Amino acid sequence: MRPVRLFACVKLCPAAALAAVIASVAATDADAGDLVQAYELARRSDPQLAGAASNLLASRESYPQARAVLLPQMSGTASLTRSYSGNTSFGTSPDPDEPGGTVFGESKSSSTNTNRSIGISLTQSIYDHANWTRLRAVRARNSQADFEYEAAAESLMVRTADAYFNVLTAIQSLASARAQTVAVKRQLDQAEHRLKAGMSSITDVHEARAAYDSARAGAIQAQTELDDAGEALAEITGQPLAQLKGLRADYVPTLPTPADENAWVEQALRFNPGIRAAERAALASEHDIATARAGHYPSLSATASYNRSTTKGEQTSNGVDFPANSQNDGATIALQLEVPIFSGGAVRSRVRQAIYGRDAIRQQLEQQRRAVRRQTRSAYRAVVAGISEIEARGAALVSARSAYDASEAGLEVGTRTIVEVLITQQNLFAAQREYASARHTFLVNTLRLKQAAGSISPEDIRAVNAMLTADAAPGASAAVTDEMDADAEAEASMPTPIAPQAPARPAATLHPRGPRPARPRSASARRDVHRRDVHP
Repeated sequence: MRPVRLFACVKLCPAAALAAVIASVAATDADAGDLVQAYELARRSDPQLAGAASNLLASRESYPQARAVLLPQMSGTASLTRSYSGNTSFGTSPDPDEPGGTVFGESKSSSTNTNRSIGISLTQSIYDHANWTRLRAVRARNSQADFEYEAAAESLMVRTADAYFNVLTAIQSLASARAQTVAVKRQLDQAEHRLKAGMSSITDVHEARAAYDSARAGAIQAQTELDDAGEALAEITGQPLAQLKGLRADYVPTLPTPADENAWVEQALRFNPGIRAAERAALASEHDIATARAGHYPSLSATASYNRSTTKGEQTSNGVDFPANSQNDGATIALQLEVPIFSGGAVRSRVRQAIYGRDAIRQQLEQQRRAVRRQTRSAYRAVVAGISEIEARGAALVSARSAYDASEAGLEVGTRTIVEVLITQQNLFAAQREYASARHTFLVNTLRLKQAAGSISPEDIRAVNAMLTADAAPGASAAVTDEMDADAEAEASMPTPIAPQAPARPAATLHPRGPRPARPRSASARRDVHRRDVHP
């Protein structure tokens, strides 16, 4: 980015200088971005929202798992077995040559078999109270996950808007700090010129230089804060945004609708997604208690099975072979009733555990309701107070500008000191920063109020975005080369605004610190006289 020289506006009024510096702070080659663009980027890349979406999908998978135990369970088996056995023994055996005779000798036998079996079984739960209560608890938790994701999505809108307007506020602060540095540098140059002309003391020069060094330090700090605010926005959007659109100058804040604090609180208690998620968690804990108590209840199930086994092989005994083939088929249908009698106290313990868990969740629900009630009231009061604050900050800005003009004119005629001018100048730039911050904070508080009430939507982001203009306060991460200590040649190379024609110089009168021109009749005329003295 090309360097921007700031001393071209040393002769402008503070407001004009500030506008020029804002434009220089935001100058980049990137396209202008707005709040809607930032929100769309955040919606696609924010890790918190993506994590909430994954948690939602994971929670939904628990429902088919809980429902599966209510459906028929079917399984099949198949096996193939090949076996061989042999036997050798010594003893008596019938004599084949002599009927009724016996012989003593060795007897051998063996067998080789191949067995194939298949089976299928079907089990259906007819009644198991725990299965039904567990399914109800899963439904409640799925609803809880839906509201938690909704809360994360609403939080993203507020987080994005907050980070966006923090950048705009940081831009305003940096622009004010740099404009203040330029203005203080002008006072320092004037003090040095007055010292050379014998119209001022060295004390004024030292005071102006101290103020100038402090202003430069403030500008450096403001640049750091702007960089940090830009990084905070990029943390949400996944990429930096430049030339952000700022709030238009004619924006007028309005009261929220309805203009009733209790109505907002009532709406929040009914529709806030955090409360609704906690209510679903409490409902699920009630079903958990019922599931634990179901350990005392009997369960009934039906089973049906079919098996077929085929064996093929041969046996050999004393050299004689004969086949050994068989086939078996069987089917079974049964009803199974299981009645728990004693489990060592485990069921009672699980019931107590579920009750304690339910009580804890109820307390969390009450805490959530109290927190939402407080947040809603706080947000509503902040919005209402923000309107008055913006009006007061605007009036303070006008007063600060008038005080600065008056003190500068008084310095020219000797009724004000350089310190008084620097103080009023500092107050003017502080008033500009606070006025911009109040306007930005009001819009964010409006979104926070709707978030607490559970009524915020992307349409609210678009409505706020409609109040932004491309040339109000663009740029979120641009940096300007610091040339606030440029030499006189750099200053002379920049175009200088044409000052209005001043009246003829009055006759000089004696002054305690040297000859001074007589006081003109108007403040503008006095400033013109001063310009001719300082910049002949």
